[in-house]
Amino acid sequence: MGHIDLSQITFSLPDGRPLLGGVDLRVGEGHRMALVGPNGSGKTTLSRILAGDLDPDEGAVVRTGGLGVMRQFIGSVRDDTTVRDLLVSVSPERIRVAGAALAAAEELMLTIDDEAAQMAYAQGLADWADAGGYEQETLWDMCTTAAMHLPFDRAEHRRVSTLSGGEQKRLVLEALLRGPEEVLLLDEPDNYLDVPGKRWLERALRECGKTVLLISHDRELLDQVATRVATLEPGAAGATLWVHPGPFRTYPQAREDRNARLEELRRRWDEEHAKLKALVLMYRTKASVMDTMAAKLQAAETRLARFEKAGPPEAVPEVQQVTMRLRGGRTAKRAVVVEGLELTGLARPFDAELWYGERIGILGANGTGKSHFLRLLAAGGSDPDVEHRPVGDVQPERVAHSGVVRLGSRVRPGWFAQTHQHPELLERTLLEILHRGDAHRHGRAREEASRVLDRYGLAKSAEQRFASLSGGQQARFQILLLELSGATMLLLDEPTDNLDLASAEALEAGLAAFEGTVVAVTHDRWFARGLDRFLVFDGAGTVTASDEPVWDVARVAR
Repeated sequence: MGHIDLSQITFSLPDGRPLLGGVDLRVGEGHRMALVGPNGSGKTTLSRILAGDLDPDEGAVVRTGGLGVMRQFIGSVRDDTTVRDLLVSVSPERIRVAGAALAAAEELMLTIDDEAAQMAYAQGLADWADAGGYEQETLWDMCTTAAMHLPFDRAEHRRVSTLSGGEQKRLVLEALLRGPEEVLLLDEPDNYLDVPGKRWLERALRECGKTVLLISHDRELLDQVATRVATLEPGAAGATLWVHPGPFRTYPQAREDRNARLEELRRRWDEEHAKLKALVLMYRTKASVMDTMAAKLQAAETRLARFEKAGPPEAVPEVQQVTMRLRGGRTAKRAVVVEGLELTGLARPFDAELWYGERIGILGANGTGKSHFLRLLAAGGSDPDVEHRPVGDVQPERVAHSGVVRLGSRVRPGWFAQTHQHPELLERTLLEILHRGDAHRHGRAREEASRVLDRYGLAKSAEQRFASLSGGQQARFQILLLELSGATMLLLDEPTDNLDLASAEALEAGLAAFEGTVVAVTHDRWFARGLDRFLVFDGAGTVTASDEPVWDVARVAR
């Protein structure tokens, strides 16, 4: 068993702003601790400090037991990394060192096949064996079989970029959960996983017996897994942290009670502070005319100084207020008509009608065509009129299909996906983007733009470049652009994946007030409870309608 102990961790951003302001955290042996907090509060930074990727400005990190780390980028690997490379990267240090040396020796053999290269390769094989590499490959065989349905010898040279995000996550999670490390640090391990995958993860974490620190925004997963909840609360001097020693289902009430208690303590402190100052002022006035009051004045001043030196109680955390005013507008009663639509190689022909004002969930396993269907709607259907062209700068790629998808009159699609690339936004600040406007939204003066950003909890990031925002902050800003662009049909692809808890709840409230149609691809069971009905895509290519969410569907056969 292992444990984690962080003591007085401070960290400042490159521009000097404090991000972490003296964070203390202990994760005891066998506990499953969830780390939550607003987007940009420092959760990933704190995890990188624990993993050794960053050095804190001050403070100490103490850990017993080996550490297995899932970093945030897993699921979006798009380079030349192979399956073997990925598995080596999340292995114990001795395997990583021996694996890197063996790979370098193999590369040398391919370019210079002389005696020295052959000796280096022989030494690399010996070191790999001494490090336990062949035993590790046996474990990897179980991992690739579980995640990819392929033995390791057939999967090891495959590029990770050919795997779906869910397969990448599952592969690394299999390796970490089966591996020898006693402590696991998991940064959003549920992203890209479908619901059967999330249920598997929940069972595996409950049964593994390891010490786990988990960053996630999936409320259902947190409810199923976390035994304790640690919260980063942003403040002017950097975020501080407190721990709720119970499960997630009792966390919202515990946070509300804690804030009320801090507010009462601060009120009492302010009252006592005012009394002591008034007492000093009274004795000072009397001492000016009565020498006998000098001792009492000195005693009162000493008492006030000690009181002020002890300082006020912990400040009440600023509760993040996110208000999304997704307006929309009236459209035809039939917002979308689908007739004999076949998504080439993904979904067999199906019919559907989506009505004005409905909240439709698109459910199913990864790779069944859900996002393709959303992209076809975002393009305006199979033969779009000018009025059906999407708002925003992201133009959907063509979707191979047959059959007909028609959008109703006045339906303007607004498309959101976590994976969208925004080269036109990356190097611009949020104020600059809102000030300039675009073809779909008018520019805004600085004061007006600041008010809009404040509604989305982004006022403090107004001068930051879009590229420097956290994933959740970028998601919130993209939803803000949809709000300002006049979309009457919102197409949301995994909208809650990177949103913090408050932002996810604000999105749900905003969608409830939206005057228009909402179509959302989601694996978020909590979010799906607020939708009206569902289209379910399964691995056999069938699309069916359902009034209730259906999560257990056939997966795509590889």
